[in-house]
Amino acid sequence: MSNNIRKQLVTYALPYANGSLHLGHMVGFIQTDIWVRFQRLLGHNCYFVSGDDAHGTPIMLRAEALGITPEELVRQIQIEHEADLKDFLIGLDNFYTTHSTENQALASDMYQRLQKQGDIVKRTIKQAFDPVKNMFLPDRYVKGECPKCHAKDQYGDSCEQCGATYTPTDLINATSVVSGATPIEKESEHYFFCLEKHEEFLKEWTHHNNHLQPEITKKLEEWFSVGLNQWNISRDAPYFGFEIPETRGKYFYVWLDAPIGYMASFKNLCQKTNGLSFEEYWAQSSHTELYHFIGKDIVYFHALFWPAILKSSEYRTPSHVFVHGFLTVNGQKMSKSRGTFIKARTYLDHFNPELLRYYIASKLNSGIEDLDFQQDDFVARINSDLVGKLVNIASRTASFINKLFAGRLAATIADHVLWNRFTEARLVIEKHYQDREFSRAIREIMKLTDLANQYIDDHKPWLLAKSSEKINEVQMVCSFSLDLFRILMTYLQPILPTLAKAVEDFLNVPLTWENLTKPLLNHTINPFKPLLQRIDLTEVIAMSEESKEVIEPATEITLKTTVLEEDPIRETITLEDFAKIDLRVAKVIQAEPVEDAQKLIKLVLDVGGEIRHVFAGIKECYEPEQLIGKSVVLVANLAPRKMRFGVSEGMILAAGNGGKNIWVLEPDPNAPAGARVK
Repeated sequence: MSNNIRKQLVTYALPYANGSLHLGHMVGFIQTDIWVRFQRLLGHNCYFVSGDDAHGTPIMLRAEALGITPEELVRQIQIEHEADLKDFLIGLDNFYTTHSTENQALASDMYQRLQKQGDIVKRTIKQAFDPVKNMFLPDRYVKGECPKCHAKDQYGDSCEQCGATYTPTDLINATSVVSGATPIEKESEHYFFCLEKHEEFLKEWTHHNNHLQPEITKKLEEWFSVGLNQWNISRDAPYFGFEIPETRGKYFYVWLDAPIGYMASFKNLCQKTNGLSFEEYWAQSSHTELYHFIGKDIVYFHALFWPAILKSSEYRTPSHVFVHGFLTVNGQKMSKSRGTFIKARTYLDHFNPELLRYYIASKLNSGIEDLDFQQDDFVARINSDLVGKLVNIASRTASFINKLFAGRLAATIADHVLWNRFTEARLVIEKHYQDREFSRAIREIMKLTDLANQYIDDHKPWLLAKSSEKINEVQMVCSFSLDLFRILMTYLQPILPTLAKAVEDFLNVPLTWENLTKPLLNHTINPFKPLLQRIDLTEVIAMSEESKEVIEPATEITLKTTVLEEDPIRETITLEDFAKIDLRVAKVIQAEPVEDAQKLIKLVLDVGGEIRHVFAGIKECYEPEQLIGKSVVLVANLAPRKMRFGVSEGMILAAGNGGKNIWVLEPDPNAPAGARVK
């Protein structure tokens, strides 16, 4: 470990403040948090900030649809996001918002600095305008036919089929996503940042000092090859954002003030933290380190616009921009209809957050490849690695120390060769963490975990304990095994911080990088308590099923579609397939809300002489008392699923796409409880 204490500021991309966080967001937050926690484990001064991206037309329109102000919407979303991140153990020093006084002051000041540098120009352009809503349309609020490949239903900035880029006015048969009207062209004066003036600087910055991953640098060469253009940084009213100084009805484009939100969040932290200097981290002469973690969909803004704006406004540029891929589920993009678009809160209602942290880390590397969340692989990896191997070391040996030696560990190391192998592994594990090669770090740690379990298997303390002559050997073997467990948990602390804290309490010692080379000898531990439990695939399936039930309508305004267009009929099944499902009439005899679950109601059902307990995600649409006495249709032969709140013994049928659009199916009230539904 280096003796030099480094000063670091780390940010993660600001989630957009018009909807809930989902597992795709958590990939990046988890990656960043693990890296930050490792820097802190090494003793560095590492600050971690983020916040909500709170401006733009989509937020304005969604707030209008909800009948609230944009300010109220972003306030509600910020509270929700903060709670989700905290419960996922994301160790942020500050989670803020771009809709803040700090951000407005910084954005206005930087804009005026750009003006002084001659980097802002005005010119009149033609834009798509919605004659019904009386507003200019952002690129993504215009859809039509691609002018290059003629693919239908493409957005106004680029084609998802052929990759062509264009303006909304280039689309064929363009339509406003907001009203469905045909947009007209209308002229308006706009403000542009002269990005092209900084092309030589950007070529130098993107190709040297490892500011970017090689594959990102190569991607940027495509933009350099066609030449950089002036960037429109203004938007016309109505628009939710900051008005540009000395203008009327002109607002900063969301992507101008969004990255400035990193600075604003840190400035807000400085105001709350004695001795923390904003200028020390952001001045052009700064010797601190600045790292941005982002998804690969926003590279253009962070690797071209942002460094150029920082340089022109005389602030420091990032040390590195680290880019990660997207999350797929079972090999496919996240899907609302398949129940694989899983909200962060839905996951937390079912599972320990550290299980996902470990699983994501086991797949993360320094590249930009997509990560796949495979349900059966998730279950197998958690049960094998964490429960069957890691925690098993302590559960197999701690009881001997607690019962036979009053919790006292042996005074000498049982196997110096193996102990040295464990401690020397810190060098390669440290490098993997630093390089964001978390999957490689975990592979190294799991190799050591296998060696620890093999050591226990070879020495069999349960057999040694049967002989009074070998009782000292039992203490040596079990003490040594627990010390190996301590080393392993120190290596995993950035990934499993809560489990690490429980292990610190159990072993009665802090898990620090400095202590790795100090054996735990002649030391008293506390009684062992179970640390983790196995999980079951049915629990993951239950989470997916709940995701289907609780999904909300799309936060973006979309063209009106039919029910079947939104939720197509699934593939054909046979009569024999359908006959396997046993549907029964059930009477609701009791209904009550489930504490700490936003969507669930616990139902007690009479199924013709048999009582069933079912958890249904319908709280947004029904008060519990409305359901008592109703007849419902129950899937009676569905395997029970264990949830955090109890066991659900079936599922009731309902129509709708989730959220507030759910209608419980009610059979004829004269049908007796238990009657088969055919």
